[in-house]
Amino acid sequence: MADARGARRSRAGAPDLFDAAVADRLARSAPLATRMRPRTLDEIVGQRHLVAPGAPLRVLIEQDRLTSAILWGAPGTGKTTVASVVARRSAKAFVQLSAVSAGVADVRQAIEDARGRLGEHGRGTILFIDEVHRFNRAQQDALLPAVEEGLIVLIGATTENPFFSVNSPLLSRATLWRLEPLSDEDVRELVQRALVLEGAAAGEDALEALVSVAEGDARAALGTLEVALALVGERELDARDVARARAGRLLHQGTDAHYDQVSALIKSVRGSDVDGGLYWLARMLDGGEDPRFIARRLVILASEDVGMADPLALVVADAAARAVELVGLPEAQLNLAQAVVYLASAPKSNRVTVALGRAQQDVRSGPAAQVPVHLRDPHYPGAEALGHGETYRYPHDDPRGWVEQQYRPTGILGHLYYEPSTHGAEAALAERLRRQRRRPEENP
Repeated sequence: MADARGARRSRAGAPDLFDAAVADRLARSAPLATRMRPRTLDEIVGQRHLVAPGAPLRVLIEQDRLTSAILWGAPGTGKTTVASVVARRSAKAFVQLSAVSAGVADVRQAIEDARGRLGEHGRGTILFIDEVHRFNRAQQDALLPAVEEGLIVLIGATTENPFFSVNSPLLSRATLWRLEPLSDEDVRELVQRALVLEGAAAGEDALEALVSVAEGDARAALGTLEVALALVGERELDARDVARARAGRLLHQGTDAHYDQVSALIKSVRGSDVDGGLYWLARMLDGGEDPRFIARRLVILASEDVGMADPLALVVADAAARAVELVGLPEAQLNLAQAVVYLASAPKSNRVTVALGRAQQDVRSGPAAQVPVHLRDPHYPGAEALGHGETYRYPHDDPRGWVEQQYRPTGILGHLYYEPSTHGAEAALAERLRRQRRRPEENP
């Protein structure tokens, strides 16, 4: 009995030989992506704008001066990796929660532990919350006081746009760091490192296939490589092995074919060929294309090529993209097919794209224009004395719902950016804008 109690005390205190053995076995049996996870800033592949020597995030991490931060990026871009490097470099305690399983009680307990840690040992706390966008408003609000007073340094990781998924007060107290999908060169470097670690070899066609299926996702590349290596044994990996690792659903034979297929899809939909769009959608899905990639391209197309000719096109494309995240394959292929049919059969207009380009040209080529005085914010102390908003006319006070007044800087008053087409809903919009753009003396 005494020996059992002693063993329990040992395991509750400093790590014993049993703990070390468990850690060693987990390290050897962990997935390749976990074993490849960088331990230092120099080992991180990609995200050079953040972690290259002299880059802002790297400087803050090296100086242990990182303040609350939101790491925003697609899956496999390194959000958890950055957090793990911070954990190793910081003198602060590192506490990790997952928004998938943690509740308000867990958050409050972590905050109380941080308070005790600071009071008893003078040690600060970094609280890392993975999938922070899954926290509801109450859970996010529970974090706010501790973040605001500096009791914890919050690092939140999210794949969702934080401007939509993170409370504004919490977001305003954190620095937003955007992680970009890895480039093809980055993925290739990562795969080659993994091959060295595994003592394996791969042909050029296999490397191209692995880079292509990854779509900038390091975890996807390493996961596919791990399965492929298990299938081939000792021989050199080739593209067919990569295809087998994806249950025969190789995305394409190399990067060029991938972009050729998505180009064919977009051009078919832009050209109003419903059947062509469906064919290329089926081809890409059958080849194992990431449905999120297809959905993103359709969302872009909805504004770029349909635009105001059918404003609902963007709603349909966005709904399909959300369905992909919510439902997943194989069912989400129906949502993508519906979006392709809708977008291909919709009237087309690129006038929004053209208008934005014209406006950007004025912004970039001209001097920095000042906001007209009557449009400036009149609400802060002293603004009234400066005349801000003094002659502003409120459109809702006019029975037409709009009034003639200057909304642009004087230097670009005569510049027209948006010229509606005569297609679909844009035809009616063109007539309405024609009336509103008349000079005041021309209006009845």
